[in-house]
Amino acid sequence: MQQQQRAPAPVAEGPAGDEQTHVPSGAPPPVRSRRHWPWQTALSLLPLLLAAALWLYALPRTDFRDIGDYGLLDRFPVAYYAALAVLTAGFLVALRRAGTAPWWPAAYCVAMLVALKAPPAVLYDGVRYAWAAKHDEVITRLLAEGTVHPYTELSGGMAAYDQWPGFFSLNAALVRAFGVEAAASYINWAPVALGVLTLPVLVLIYRTFSDDWRLVWTGVWIFQLANWVGQDYLSPQGFSYLLYLTVFAVVVRHFVRPGSAGPLRDRARLDPAAATVPPPTGTRQRAVCVLVTVPLVVAINASHQLTPVMLCATLFALCLTRRYRNIGLLVVAGAIMLLWDLTMGRPLFLETLGTLRESAGDLLGNSRAGYAGEPTGPGPELVGAANILMVLALAALSGTAVVLRRGLVRGALPLLLAAAAPLPMFAINDYGGEMLFRVYLFGLPGTAFFAAAALVPAAGATGRPSRIARRAAAVALPVTLTALAAGFLPSYYGKEGMHYAPPAEVALVERAYDRAPAGSLILATTGSFPGAYTRYDQYERWFFTEQDVPENLKMLTDPAGYLARGIPEGRRAYVILTRTQEEAVTGEGYLPPGSFDGLMADLKRSPLFRVVEDGDHGLVLEYRPPK
Repeated sequence: MQQQQRAPAPVAEGPAGDEQTHVPSGAPPPVRSRRHWPWQTALSLLPLLLAAALWLYALPRTDFRDIGDYGLLDRFPVAYYAALAVLTAGFLVALRRAGTAPWWPAAYCVAMLVALKAPPAVLYDGVRYAWAAKHDEVITRLLAEGTVHPYTELSGGMAAYDQWPGFFSLNAALVRAFGVEAAASYINWAPVALGVLTLPVLVLIYRTFSDDWRLVWTGVWIFQLANWVGQDYLSPQGFSYLLYLTVFAVVVRHFVRPGSAGPLRDRARLDPAAATVPPPTGTRQRAVCVLVTVPLVVAINASHQLTPVMLCATLFALCLTRRYRNIGLLVVAGAIMLLWDLTMGRPLFLETLGTLRESAGDLLGNSRAGYAGEPTGPGPELVGAANILMVLALAALSGTAVVLRRGLVRGALPLLLAAAAPLPMFAINDYGGEMLFRVYLFGLPGTAFFAAAALVPAAGATGRPSRIARRAAAVALPVTLTALAAGFLPSYYGKEGMHYAPPAEVALVERAYDRAPAGSLILATTGSFPGAYTRYDQYERWFFTEQDVPENLKMLTDPAGYLARGIPEGRRAYVILTRTQEEAVTGEGYLPPGSFDGLMADLKRSPLFRVVEDGDHGLVLEYRPPK
């Protein structure tokens, strides 16, 4: 079928009432009068400069060393929140000219990313987030030994990092290339770096389905504000997620089957903001594209356990459309995943298969967040409420767009299917209590796109309903973006007491490990504290509250006796209790509020334990078995 030529859409009002020229894909931007250029540039640049000044003023005045019940929320000064407000206002102004100057919304997206996620990297004098410190230990061991041991059993499930070592091998190479001592020197910058790398990939994906730059950049903006899951730290998940999006971008742009567009070539059936279907590719071209994507798929499989499953689920969902029915690519991705699982990842793969008998089909249990009890305390409770409201808001917005903008859905159906592809994972496994967050994360690109479509009316549309939609968007867009920013902050920083440990606490943990001989058993309430996995191949660990709450309540009746009964005979054992652990076990509901201090006092009084070190930042005890 001969492809119809698209005529440029007429000039229409933007979301805030300003003129917005809709530029078709591949068409040159319209020529603007040069006498307006300096004023428009100043109007776009001044908010950036003002926000930067406010942000730089606010950071030194952030009292992060005295984090209270609300994390950093009540530690950030007013100037920090003012900087975010100015960036939001500047983005809305820049959005008016997104069709002719798309670099300005891009600059605001990068600025907002830095403003939101760079404070820990600038302020903190240690590694943020216990899992990031854990990954630093894995990289350090890989540098020291120069190899992995996928079939060596290690305490705490640490053998999985040797079975999926791709991400850690890359970082070991980066440490040597940069000439730094360890990954800890750049680890807090990972959220910013991954966010910057993700931005152009998202733009490629969104531009595949929409020619409206306002819709594209609003989708990117919403994605950033809704990405509060916390998987963008220095982690295999963050790295493999970037590769997953890259593979998805390649597929939707270069795997269109010939003759599959059909009615989508008819502009009358599509939304004015919808993009033309990418040019079709023949069998030989798709085969070449498969070869190009294979290294990315291999890197995903070498780095993470869950992302390959999500990739195969997404490719299967795309096969439900005629446009992207590429069975060969799905088979190649599935074969690579199965090959890795049966070789390098065989121990954990077989162990996971053994648990499917209990978890398969348990939709309620698999979709539950990984807390032992209910989040406790002002900060965790606020975080939980903010998370729920953010999910509901995105669901409502994206659902509205799917219902009202059916012409856009026809063109962007692959993106909608990709957003829904992770949902069946709830029927398989709970992924350690994190499946809910992973499903949300992998569905977020499509959800953010359709949420933006609900807020940015189609340019070029005429009639009374279109005028009403533009007037409503002039109010709804700034209100929604402000509300999403307000929801992001507690979701990301509301539990910062669990994520930041002062250097004195880290030093106390290091001294405890230095005292403990290799082969000792290390006890702690939870593994959520920096240093928990120090020299993890030399020690065994028991995080004794990471279990059902009734069992923890039983433990609190006689802590010393409970722990003593769990320590193998003849094993040297040390107990490490820190204030970061207290924040974690209380906030996530493992222990009742106030019980952590009682636990410490009971162990100090017991003749079964000798106090090795006791201070403001923690307590270290040595087990003394009865004679």
